[in-house]
Amino acid sequence: MLNSSFLSLSEHTFSHTPHHFPTRSASQNPNLHPKFQSLAFGNRGGSEFPSGSCSNTPRRKGVLVVRSKSTLGVEEVVVKGGGVKGKGEEFDAIVIGSGIGGLVAGTQLAVKGARVLVLEKYVIPGGSSGFYQRDGYTFDVGSSVMFGFSDKGNLNLITQALEAVGCRMQVVPDPTTVHFHLPNNLSVRVHKEYDKFIEELTSYFPHEKEGILKFYGECWKIFNALNSLELKSLEEPLYLFGQFFRRPLECLTLAYYLPQNAGAIARKYIQDPQLLSFIDAEVLCDRHFGGINYPLGGVGGIAKSLAKGLVDQGSEIVYKANVTSIIIEQGKAVGVRLSNGREFFAKTIISNATRWDTFGKLLKGVPLPKEEENFQKVYVKAPSFLSIHMGVKAEVLPPDTDCHHFVLESNWSKLEEPYGSIFLSIPTVLDSSLAPEGRHILHIFTTSSMEDWEGLSRVEYEAKKQLVADEITSRLENKLFPGLRSSIDFMEVGTPKTHRRYLARDEGTYGPMPRRIPKGLLGMPFNTTGIDGLYCVGDSCFPGQGVIAVAFSGVMCAHRVAADIGLEKKSPVLDSMLLRLLGWLRTMA
Repeated sequence: MLNSSFLSLSEHTFSHTPHHFPTRSASQNPNLHPKFQSLAFGNRGGSEFPSGSCSNTPRRKGVLVVRSKSTLGVEEVVVKGGGVKGKGEEFDAIVIGSGIGGLVAGTQLAVKGARVLVLEKYVIPGGSSGFYQRDGYTFDVGSSVMFGFSDKGNLNLITQALEAVGCRMQVVPDPTTVHFHLPNNLSVRVHKEYDKFIEELTSYFPHEKEGILKFYGECWKIFNALNSLELKSLEEPLYLFGQFFRRPLECLTLAYYLPQNAGAIARKYIQDPQLLSFIDAEVLCDRHFGGINYPLGGVGGIAKSLAKGLVDQGSEIVYKANVTSIIIEQGKAVGVRLSNGREFFAKTIISNATRWDTFGKLLKGVPLPKEEENFQKVYVKAPSFLSIHMGVKAEVLPPDTDCHHFVLESNWSKLEEPYGSIFLSIPTVLDSSLAPEGRHILHIFTTSSMEDWEGLSRVEYEAKKQLVADEITSRLENKLFPGLRSSIDFMEVGTPKTHRRYLARDEGTYGPMPRRIPKGLLGMPFNTTGIDGLYCVGDSCFPGQGVIAVAFSGVMCAHRVAADIGLEKKSPVLDSMLLRLLGWLRTMA
């Protein structure tokens, strides 16, 4: 079972995310897939935005003026930008990849006045927060569990990122975060209203009522402390000192919980093994002001809106631009080289690729920095996923069906096994426009490793996909939706090889997983790297996996880069001291 830092925030803890609710793992095994530690954070098509609007022009009389610009091709960027004239002269930052982390970093820098170039190998933005369309269906590539759209507090990072570039999306509130279907017929809904969730949970475990209240009370202390702080780079000392002087109590609260483990905290108050197992699974769910809100038109609209906002700010995004190497001169990252040989240069390079792809593939002939060696000693690549995008006849779903489900039928020990648990999203429960009339979308995923799919012929590969999909379908048919198989109108199966091919993820991984019980966030790298001018952003950086987590990663990265290129205040002496301290702390993880 998972055992993560109590300060994690991801769909996931502070060692995974400060915009969600802290992770609350209860057991002593660190090997639960991080995506299941926080599926709430997590995601190709037309040129029109599904919903919402963007503008860098002020509102006039209540009307949001929309100003559109076309997307640039690889050859067009030089024409629009006037040509790359010299190293470090044309762009302030180049971002490799247009996942949410990269787009948030890019847009935040653009708003501060930086000239940014985003290079995306695919034909649309978003990465695992993208979408694709088939036979009248619009499918989210990844998770449909969307936090961060609230209009309250400081953890509404998606709302903040969009508003920074003049964008807003229409959303639909989800009354239930996740409906859990667990062993021993335990069926628990994590309601949007916290009191309603606690009432339902204590009805199953009345003997643990006091412990439940105390444990989740601890969680809320952390969430409320986080929600009171302005979120910027934890690698920038002037920001940290400023937050401490403004909010000393909240900062001390976070410092107290920082090295603690969620499982150990749960065990202080709770003894029931089944309840502790539920808390292991319930790490999926984090509570934010406003709860889950699904963007009308699909999750892909977030990336499309950010990409448009980036261009409206005077920066560039180029598609079908496959970065194959980062150019290093005199120990500093100064540019990138594409597969067609074209080179672009900038003051700083931000990689939205995984750290394994960044240091193992894009930095050719460069020794692995000591910081990365330490990181890889503490963390390993998490397994990938098998995903099924399915279109079904609407009548197969009961009228009160929830949008998000977690299924573990018979044995808690299967929680960590490949294909053991199933996460299911039905976004058409919230937005029927995603499917043809009379149809629903089922997006199903379960953990799977690359090793399961290697060494197969094309025929064997397709046969295995069908076999696994049939088994998953049968399980859902038996547990939730009788007659599911006969109602299928469309089905497409993706394996770890699919994730590697289309999302450029090493072995299809979705971020790091601790080799052993983690000591808070100490081993998790932030945005700076051991190479001058090179930064990383995304789900293999603090705070971890999920849309809201990588959005925070992007905010942090933009702040640190802005300070380094002179767009924010900085103190070189304090910077050096803080970075050395953080490096030392990571060696203790």
